[in-house]
Formats: sequence, C-alpha cells, structure tokens
Amino acid sequence: MPASTTKILMVCLGNICRSPIAEGLLRYKIRLHNLAIITDSAGTNGLHNGEAPDVRTQHNALKHKVDISDLRSRQITLNDLAQFDVIYTMDTNNYATVLAMCRTDVEKSKVKLILNELHPNSNQAVPDPYYGGADGFENVYQLLNKATDNIIAKYIAGTLL
Repeated sequence: MPASTTKILMVCLGNICRSPIAEGLLRYKIRLHNLAIITDSAGTNGLHNGEAPDVRTQHNALKHKVDISDLRSRQITLNDLAQFDVIYTMDTNNYATVLAMCRTDVEKSKVKLILNELHPNSNQAVPDPYYGGADGFENVYQLLNKATDNIIAKYIAGTLL
C-alpha cells in the first residue's frame, strides 16, 4: 500500500448520478478496509452546484446500504487537477473535457475512464441513468461497485498509481 494518502476524484457531467455513487461506493469501501484514501466527486458542468445527488441515485444506493445523502454537487476545478492523484471519468465526453482542462502531462496522466478498471483499454462508458428508469440506476450501481472493488484491490496491491 502507498505510504501517503491517495486522493481520488470521480467525475461525470452534472455530479448528481454517476460520480456521487462512485464516490459513495469508494468511501464505503475505504472505511471498510481502513485505507488512506480521500475521495471526492465533481461534474464537468456546474448546472447542479450545491445540489444533493438525484433522489433516484440516493434511493438505489440506500437499497445497498450506501448513504450518499450528504454529498453535494460541484464543478471540477483546475486545482483538482493538481490536487488529486487519480481522476476517474464516467464516459469519453467527460474524459475529453477533463483532459482539455489539463495544463501538464502529469495532470493528463491522472485522468482515466473508470470502466477501464473492469475492461482494460475498452474505453467503455458508464451509462447516464438520468433519463432512464430504475433499472438504469441499478445497472450503474453494479458497474461502479465492480470498478471500485478493482480500485480498492489495486490500491491494496500497490498498483493503483
């Protein structure tokens, strides 16, 4: 395991569906394993700044005993690019937006697509459940649950960074 605290940021478009559940899952697993990881989430746009996660996301997470009701949406900042060790994006559009913000190659090297943790180099997107039904939120939960399991396993093995 790394000797110092690792900082991980989860990013989607509005920071009300996908990235808050990714943050909540990771936060839950960090506590479970007592790991030195700080996690946060942000959106590439600021349309929902200050809002709680979508109520459907919250309900689906609670169904799995993960409480994300305390999270609030915010927009990613240039400071985040310097501050976080790994920045996981939920799809290729957000990946491209975050990469375009990067000022250095070091910052660019931190930006990753989260589902590449499940299917390396596949560049698959976590589908946005916002306009879908309950099944979409459960599908996103399951995908991110598996991806965050792999992130935790890599961290414990010392291969995350």
